[in-house]
Amino acid sequence: MIRQAMQILRTPPNDYFEGACRRCQHDASSQSLRYSGITHILRTSHMFVLHRYKSQGNLAHWFVPVFIMACLPLLCVPIPAAAQSSGARPDAAADFDLAARWAPYKIREMVHSTTVSPRWIKDTETFWYEWENADGTFFYLVNPERGTRNQLFDNDVMAAELTRITRDPWDGQHLPITNIRFLNDDTFQFDVESSQDEETQEDSGQDNEERDDEDDRERTQKRVHHFEFTVSTQTLRELRDFEEPDDHPAWASVSPDGQTIIFVRNYNLWMMSGSDYERILDARRGRDGDAAEEAENELDVEEIQLTTDGEKYYSYAANGTGRGETNVSQEENKDDRKRANLTWSQDSQRFALVRTDYRQVGKLWVVHTTGNDRPELETYAYEMPGEENVDQHEIIIYDVENRSQVTVADQTEKDPDLSIVNAQQFFYPDSDEPRVSQWISENSDELYYLRISRDRHRAALSVANTTTGEFRDILVDSLNTYMETRQPQRLTDGSWLWWSEQDGWAHIYRYSSDGNLRNRLTSGPWHVDGIVGIDEERGYAFLTGQGREDGEDPYYQHLYRVNLDGSGLALLNPGDYDHRFSMGESRRFFVDNYSRVNTKPASALYNAQGTKILDLEISDFSALDDAGYSFPEPFVAEAADGVTDIYGVMYKPYNFDL
Repeated sequence: MIRQAMQILRTPPNDYFEGACRRCQHDASSQSLRYSGITHILRTSHMFVLHRYKSQGNLAHWFVPVFIMACLPLLCVPIPAAAQSSGARPDAAADFDLAARWAPYKIREMVHSTTVSPRWIKDTETFWYEWENADGTFFYLVNPERGTRNQLFDNDVMAAELTRITRDPWDGQHLPITNIRFLNDDTFQFDVESSQDEETQEDSGQDNEERDDEDDRERTQKRVHHFEFTVSTQTLRELRDFEEPDDHPAWASVSPDGQTIIFVRNYNLWMMSGSDYERILDARRGRDGDAAEEAENELDVEEIQLTTDGEKYYSYAANGTGRGETNVSQEENKDDRKRANLTWSQDSQRFALVRTDYRQVGKLWVVHTTGNDRPELETYAYEMPGEENVDQHEIIIYDVENRSQVTVADQTEKDPDLSIVNAQQFFYPDSDEPRVSQWISENSDELYYLRISRDRHRAALSVANTTTGEFRDILVDSLNTYMETRQPQRLTDGSWLWWSEQDGWAHIYRYSSDGNLRNRLTSGPWHVDGIVGIDEERGYAFLTGQGREDGEDPYYQHLYRVNLDGSGLALLNPGDYDHRFSMGESRRFFVDNYSRVNTKPASALYNAQGTKILDLEISDFSALDDAGYSFPEPFVAEAADGVTDIYGVMYKPYNFDL
């Protein structure tokens, strides 16, 4: 069987595809689809070969992963003997019991936490996380500066206290804690839902003189207890006068200073004041879903219409194609508030968005026949490959104070793709502040954006004058084949970090503010995936990359640090694993989650110098082990060209005896 698999791997791709998958032959030979990651599963006797084409970095060739799955229990069973060739084992039969034992829903019940997801606490280097194993769910507070990791509380003690206060029985293995919110690195709040119902008086949110008795409704819901816990003293208290945090509606684009809120109604831009928006937040407080939306809609707030030229398929809304709603619901909901996918200047004076014109794009139709009394039609704009009429992009810049707008009509390329370059921001998950997208320039006079040709052979970094709409290119990158792009990063001196495949490998280049190359940050036969952080004070950038470390699967990702002058490239998380990481806002510390297909996932805490501070967790596979689980086997084979290494994974049935 293994010999047969190796023969398949060494067969020239077009020869093998001719007999096995005509679609794959077509796709693999298509230059335009070589990056799309085509995947098919082909059956060969007792084995399944999963081949996947993927190309990154080196334009001449890249590593082609091929996975061999020998009767993977989760997906397949052996072919019955009667359907096999004469050389097949006569006793081979479908083992449905084995497949059922390893059904996905059963595996989910046996697997606990596999990743540490740090929740960084604002204005500190500290983070907390929760971790589940066979004994329950535990909560930890980690101080990277001190190198400490402590349990937030004793689960059994907490369960006893919650039982005493809520009068519902709890135990340390099944704590009911939800919605943890850290106020600082020593105090957090959380909720516990009671088994008891309570009647709530639903206030419409209108002023007293505008409200009548019909606006107040009694509703029944589960009672929720709110608590506050102090870590240093291990004290718990119930919050009787608790105020729910702000629940920002999805339609609201809030300015950095919080004074202006932009949204879309009936395809056009509208604005409301920060004070009226605060009233909406108060009306929504403590409500969810339809109740929150109903409460905000009953308020009488002042809304100012900013544009009048919006129409169907030429909207200012984030979704202008019409996809996702039936024709009836589109018409019924067009006056609802919707989100505009815009970005603000950092001084809140202007905002910008990419407006897309789909009016000439061909339409597709979907008939919804389930869940309705009658079938419902959904119509939306959709471009087919090779069609002449495609969506048209333009950048709209709006001056809030003067109520005026300019258009950046960049048609340097035919049918270009335009996107605004935003500042890199750090968001704290426990914060109730709105997430505000801001453009990368520190002032509102300039807007930087990317322009990519329709065939994706050229990309340009450009800057527009926000008063006149005039624009100019700062730098232009091009290839004769399809090119990938990343969002560039701007340094305080005006220089740019630019990701490019211009030498055949993906690397980072530093350009001056006028587009002249200053230096390379990386080079060599390996792939830089992107920039994940910059520390200008210490003078370095953090990068993700693959294929640099000898003896490893080239698809394994690592974190690197490099000086902004291109010197001092350093690997920060060594180890023959695939790594995923989360850095704090200061870029001084990061959590590294690492694993392979044949190891248990684990995690550790590092500093920016690559020094391990703490081992955090190793996943609990005890239930899997008891059930008879065994890891798949990685392998490396030589491709038909005699040069390219093929990295694969072999999955054997757990009763495999060959």
